This record gives sequence, structure tokens and C-alpha cells, in this order.
Amino acid sequence: MRSEQEMYDLILGYARRRDDIRAVILNGSRANPNRKPDPFNDFDIVYLVRDLAPYKEKPVYQDFGEILVYERTDRNELFQENFPDFVCYLMQFADGNRIDLTIADTDHYHGYCFDDRLSVVLLDKDGFLPPLPEPDESSHYIQKPTQQLFFECRTEFWWVAPYVSKGLWRGQLLFAQIHMENCIRKMLLQMLKWYAGAQHGFELSAGKCGDKLQELLPEDLWSGYLETFAACCEDDIWRALFAACDLFTRVSALTAEALDFTIGDAYDRHVSAFLRYTHDLPRDAKTFDFTIDG
Repeated sequence: MRSEQEMYDLILGYARRRDDIRAVILNGSRANPNRKPDPFNDFDIVYLVRDLAPYKEKPVYQDFGEILVYERTDRNELFQENFPDFVCYLMQFADGNRIDLTIADTDHYHGYCFDDRLSVVLLDKDGFLPPLPEPDESSHYIQKPTQQLFFECRTEFWWVAPYVSKGLWRGQLLFAQIHMENCIRKMLLQMLKWYAGAQHGFELSAGKCGDKLQELLPEDLWSGYLETFAACCEDDIWRALFAACDLFTRVSALTAEALDFTIGDAYDRHVSAFLRYTHDLPRDAKTFDFTIDG
């Protein structure tokens, strides 16, 4: 595997040899002074160029090593993407290194310098880039919610939970699992992040996919969150759904108390009862006779 220094020599050497590349910026995890280095950290690189047109037409991925797989995301039919203001090659090399390379016009430097505080100028041939603040994780910090945002998160969670139960009752396991992962988990993870922020202050990051929450949450909340992952079988998705509802109920109350928010609804109790009713409803049922507190 090529070393970190060899990769920087390659990236900067390529830029120095090409007169049209005027600056190089490093974004992302390798710009993070607090990162724990490992061989899988990406090199998130931006080349700022005078003329973007040649890079739109001629691929550059072959210039950086033996490619395992790459994709170009500024032109992508699968996701119906077409971004005229930059070129983007995501390159995974056979030796384990990865470069996410964006090529943009020099006039568009601002976003690549300031949208993410994890940004470092590696090369500036003309001295046209402004001084950047010392890199830190502040653009990835957990954002303190408003009362309204807290309410909307709760509402979304409890609105989607019956979709999961409906899918399970019908035997539509993929429908149920997808709604669990795409929404129920998203809202639960958001609430856990807010609680972590309320306990430790909001000048911290929860990490990618919330992996740092293990260090920030009490053990019982973290282990409870792990219990919400399910195998794609009916009984286990039901178990995970009820576990998610119980945990969401608990952490919502803890977060509200910590942030001095109010919970003005009874979604926890009412929707949970609705889910239990659906769980016990015979598969040949023709009517649905659930009533709140009935």
C-alpha cells in the first residue's frame, strides 16, 4: 500500500506538473487534527483549475494508480445527476487507497474552502486563496434543536411507525424493513444525538452514522439502540420496532427535560397501543376496530 506521504506526493506532483491546476485543497477526515489515522481514510481532494472543459471530456482516474473501481458523480444517469460546475471522480485503488477528487473552476473556491471547517490548502500557485481557519470539526457538530424541530422529529417517528406495522401485518417484510431503516432509525438516531448534545454540550460530533455515540451515551441507551437492529424476518422486525418505540419514548422524555422542552402530545402511548393491536390482529381480519384508550 502506498504511504500517506507517497499519496500526497502523487496528488501534489500531478498538480504541479499541470499549469492549469492553480490550487489544491484537502477536505474531510485527513484534515481533521483529531482523527485516528487508519489506512482507509479517504483523500478528499479539490483541484481548482482555470479551464474545466478538458476535465469534463478526458478522464483522469488512470493517472493516479491501479484502479479497483471508480465512479464519476458529476455526470450520472443512475441518480439523474448533471453538475456543470465541477468534475468529480471517486477512485478506489487496488492498494487500498482512495481519492475522492473534485475539479472545479478557480472562481468557485469559496465553498470548497469554507463550507467544511475540515479544509486545508495544500497548494496555491498564485496566492489567491484566503487564509483558512485552523481545521476543526465544528461544521459536523450536533446542532441544538428548537422546540419545533424536536416536535417534528417526534411526529415523523410516530407517523411512520404504523407503516412498519402495516407492512408486517401484510407480510411485506421489505416494506417494513425499509421504513424501519430509512425513517424510524433516522429519527431515533437524531433524538439520541440531541440527547448526547444536551448532556455534553453541542460542540461535538456524533461521528459518521452516529458511531461516536457509544462514547457519549449511557451504556443502557447505547445497548438499547443496538437492540433496534433486526434481521429481515417478521418476529425480529416486530421486536426491533417495539424496542425502537420504547427507546424513542425514553430518550424523547430525557431530551425534553434536558433542553426544557415540552411534549404536548400522547403519540408515544397512543401509537404504541396501535402497534400492539396491529401485531395481535388476525391475518384474516376484515375490519380494524382499534380505539384510543379503548
